[in-house]
Amino acid sequence: MAAMNANNLCTSTISSSSSAFLAPTSFNSRAQSVPVRVKRIVVIRCVAAPQQEQTAYKTNVSRNANMAKLQAGYLFPEIARRRAAHLQKYPNAQVISLGIGDTTEPIPEVITSAMAKRSHGLSTLEGYSGYGAEQGEKLLRTAIASTFYSNLGIEEDDIFVSDGAKCDISRLQLLFGSNVTMAVQDPSYPAYVDSSVIMGQTGQFQKDVQKYGNIEYMRDQLTQLVKFAKENGSIIVFDSAYAMYMSDDNPRSIFEIPGAKEVAIETSSFSKYAGFTGVRLGWTVVPKQLLFSDGFPVAKDFNRIVCTCFNGASNIPQAGGLACLSPEGLKAMQEVIGFYKENTKIIVDTFDSLGFKVYGGANAPYVWVHFPGRSSWDVFSEILEKTHVVTTPGSGFGPGGEGFIRVSAFGHRENVLEACRRFKELYR
Repeated sequence: MAAMNANNLCTSTISSSSSAFLAPTSFNSRAQSVPVRVKRIVVIRCVAAPQQEQTAYKTNVSRNANMAKLQAGYLFPEIARRRAAHLQKYPNAQVISLGIGDTTEPIPEVITSAMAKRSHGLSTLEGYSGYGAEQGEKLLRTAIASTFYSNLGIEEDDIFVSDGAKCDISRLQLLFGSNVTMAVQDPSYPAYVDSSVIMGQTGQFQKDVQKYGNIEYMRDQLTQLVKFAKENGSIIVFDSAYAMYMSDDNPRSIFEIPGAKEVAIETSSFSKYAGFTGVRLGWTVVPKQLLFSDGFPVAKDFNRIVCTCFNGASNIPQAGGLACLSPEGLKAMQEVIGFYKENTKIIVDTFDSLGFKVYGGANAPYVWVHFPGRSSWDVFSEILEKTHVVTTPGSGFGPGGEGFIRVSAFGHRENVLEACRRFKELYR
């Protein structure tokens, strides 16, 4: 603040109506001039001082150092962010999403009606149920064992029903802890890699790997993998979430391979069979024969993890899961899967006709398209910018996916046909 002084005595005039600081008086409210003798006038100028930067309060809890090792944001939210930004730029664009593997077709009524019945039953004394078994309802576990593992030696109590395979991947990480070495295929579902990094299972990446060649696990390859695991003392975590898309003699479960029950865990899900991506229901198989190095059963520790971290899958989806495995439900799921496989063929034929090298699509609802010498994210951006179609950059699944984009067959038929028309227009 700066002040200026006037040395001369002077007379000042104060108006009774000019200041809000004057107390009420009995004076006439009209402005009156009252002479006041003032010895000194001080003129004060206010100058705003710089605002002190506020320091956010910090706790004394250290950040998990492994979180800083994650390369970037999780792949699929990043794709969603870029899609939203694209829509802001082109608000009238008809964007077609063939990126994230999210189902689009309605759940068959034979399945939803079972869930509706179970839901309505909760409003009755006879039908109400609270907490259920953390491992899942016995009827559902039995149905899973008989439907997917008949004659494979997998029993009802080997199966743990969950809210989806992705959640079980993280629970398996808790089971194994941070003092193990994790190996993942490349490219790989991001949850395998990121959950390993978060747990502190990071090591040196080997760069001398081949580019993406094939997404199918053939019987001979799995036989070799089981043999390697037995010789090396390893445990395999096998994801069979797309088993019902498999054709020919390809194995639907790793437990079709002799000796696998001694070295393997299998995760699976109803998400891509019955459209349960939002309903959430899956399972993990931990055979009794699978033992740790000290001879302790892996299933007992996994049961402890499940009972500690999970209250069990919702009873309403479990009713839906049981309906899925009825003869009518299995037929309905096969029809939906057949629809998505037809979409896959349309996409494969489109890129084949354009001269691209295409992988996958035969036993999974995804098509990998090779763009030699190009960045996956650049191709993703080019396709989004010029066709308003969302795909997935292959590099988001690991270094081996660089130079590829993945196109999902999960979409309404008219959208898939329109997207393929736009692909032809761009790359013809």
